[in-house]
Amino acid sequence: MATSMMDSILGMVTPDMKKAIASRLGESVQTVQSGLGATTAATLGGLTGKAGDSSFLSQIMNLAGSANSQNVLGALTTTAPGTPSGGITELVDKFLPMVFGSQQGQVAGAIAQHSGLSASSVTGLLKMAAPLVLAFLGRAQASGSLTAGSLGSLLKAEAPSLQSYLPSGLLNNLTSGMGRGAAVVTAGASATAQSGSRWLVPLAILGALIIAWLVFRSMGTPKEVAQSAANATSSAASAVGNAASSAWASLGETIAVKLPDGSSLNAPTLGVEARLVKYLDDGTVVVSDEKWFDFDRLLFDTGQATLQPQSQEQLKNVAAILTAYPKARARIAGYTDDTGDAASNLTLSEARANTVMRELTRLGVNPARLEARGYGQEHPVAENTTEEGRQKNRRISLLILEK
Repeated sequence: MATSMMDSILGMVTPDMKKAIASRLGESVQTVQSGLGATTAATLGGLTGKAGDSSFLSQIMNLAGSANSQNVLGALTTTAPGTPSGGITELVDKFLPMVFGSQQGQVAGAIAQHSGLSASSVTGLLKMAAPLVLAFLGRAQASGSLTAGSLGSLLKAEAPSLQSYLPSGLLNNLTSGMGRGAAVVTAGASATAQSGSRWLVPLAILGALIIAWLVFRSMGTPKEVAQSAANATSSAASAVGNAASSAWASLGETIAVKLPDGSSLNAPTLGVEARLVKYLDDGTVVVSDEKWFDFDRLLFDTGQATLQPQSQEQLKNVAAILTAYPKARARIAGYTDDTGDAASNLTLSEARANTVMRELTRLGVNPARLEARGYGQEHPVAENTTEEGRQKNRRISLLILEK
């Protein structure tokens, strides 16, 4: 294996595959190439963090053997740049948590800010880098040139060359044992809006519930109990708001985004507004029903379709964007996780999508250019078995139908 692992793995991706990936993601070929390099390096870095764990390496080689038997590269060629299909999806869903633990979102956020790709695009590229790495390992294993015993040494030898592909400091976090649950401070970005708030919000709510229960046990009168519970709830709401503000801040500094009608708007560097304008401006990118833009600064009351005041800034920005591109038509889609009754989830998702559409209409967008749909718990983008996954699935998305 004289050629480096990175060169061998990236060499599997043909120019045609890169073009297909760029078209699907609405990104340039250059940024996709950079993103693939970073996500592959991050994956190898995560493996290096456990290079001394023989049991872990044996599990990785077992997955690699399965990947090799399923013709990963052939599947990626036919589905590029997508999301791997069939049994490969199962392999990826097993592999990435083994490599990154619960920190996959933070890794994606750091790479996104470093590369200029959206966090969702980086997540897609991570899901493509995973089977590429497994395919490489599986081929080497099948040829007899790699075993679980030699993989650790190979990863350690590769580690120094990975730094050039990654944001400053990220490799150290990866190789210091992040996959084993160590704390991570990602380089250049704390996380994306969604990943930043996923664990803070439930902790705030849990803390409020514990406080309310303790107060109930200790206070002597119903009036005192009610007042203390109200204070606890208020504290929880404040914590949730603070968590959202912190997460929104991680979308980057506010910049002026210029619109074709001569106006401009203020939005975060990594926010949905900047990415939407870039997509609408690029005449080489055709409209795709797979290119969705997730709102990243909307807040609803829990279990309701009522927008909170903090949502107005992004709604005004999106309305201004649609006004500046008069040919654009869009669909607003609402989604939930799978908690609770499916019919109720569908109703809530429809109500939220309609609320967003009404707000955009109120802000000046011709209603004939918009449509709203609720999909409930359908089309999840993550597993519903974790709070992180459920948070990803609770979203409002925008699809450009014409531009």
